[in-house]
Amino acid sequence: MNRINRTLIPLFTIAWSTLICPANSQDQTSLIGRWNLQVQATGGRHPSWLEVRKSGNHALVGSFVGQFGSARPISKVDFDGQYFRFAIPAQWEKRTDDLVFLGQAHGETLSGTTTDETGRVLHWKGSRAPKLIRQQQPVWGRSISLFDQKTLHGWVPRSGDVPNGWSVNDGILENRRPGNDLITEETFTDFRLDAEFRYPKGSNSGIYLRGRYEMQIEDNYGEDPDRLKIGGIYGFLTPSTNAAKPAGEWQSVEITLVGRVVTVVFNGKRVIDRQRIPGPTGGALDNAEGAPGPIMLQGDHGPIEFRRLTLTKPE
Repeated sequence: MNRINRTLIPLFTIAWSTLICPANSQDQTSLIGRWNLQVQATGGRHPSWLEVRKSGNHALVGSFVGQFGSARPISKVDFDGQYFRFAIPAQWEKRTDDLVFLGQAHGETLSGTTTDETGRVLHWKGSRAPKLIRQQQPVWGRSISLFDQKTLHGWVPRSGDVPNGWSVNDGILENRRPGNDLITEETFTDFRLDAEFRYPKGSNSGIYLRGRYEMQIEDNYGEDPDRLKIGGIYGFLTPSTNAAKPAGEWQSVEITLVGRVVTVVFNGKRVIDRQRIPGPTGGALDNAEGAPGPIMLQGDHGPIEFRRLTLTKPE
């Protein structure tokens, strides 16, 4: 443990005991923005994401994405110009108390502590998320098939510790025994992805773009569109309409991702039109947003089948 981590908790105690008024606007700019966090936990680090926004004259509010689940709102961020604190209710975590994050701003980085379900202190670090602005639209080149309809060539399971239920049968990529996500060995930056899939009644899956942004796949036929339902960028972007077909039918999606800007055409209907994805969604492989990433098929929730996965890269 380095010197900053050893002194962080007592410094926070002093900071909160002397915190009387909110930070001025100039001080607040050091915390306002989007941050990619790495939380050190048992078994390694996991990615998280934080956004801090100004509300009104002085208040700070925000959003948070943890290791899993969706983006959840932060109603208040306390900040004195150097130290900050926020608390959010548990979502899928196995705990009854709030998640509390204590942090310190260091210019373009953050650091701090939180606790796990057992009360053990976890240390985390954060850096400003890149804007990923593209100066011009890509000129699309040749399309490549990510699935040869015969083997799992080019794909690897996410975890070696979890049974892999993916296999190829009669030209179809199947996830019959949910348990493991499937990842392309190749990584990509900007692309257009065309996929055809189907799922049984009640199933749940997803396609992760660059391994970081999940387009939700779920049996939500006939339901109102929602950022947590089929066609949405999970927890962030709501499709304009629910274009899903009933379970058991083949469906198509075309996803174009350029920088942070995503367009989703679902069963021939444009349901998300050039919207910016704020940050990684729950379950992401990492949050190194400036780097290329793979296509990941979610396989730990429910069964799903794919018969086409075609990707087009810029020239």
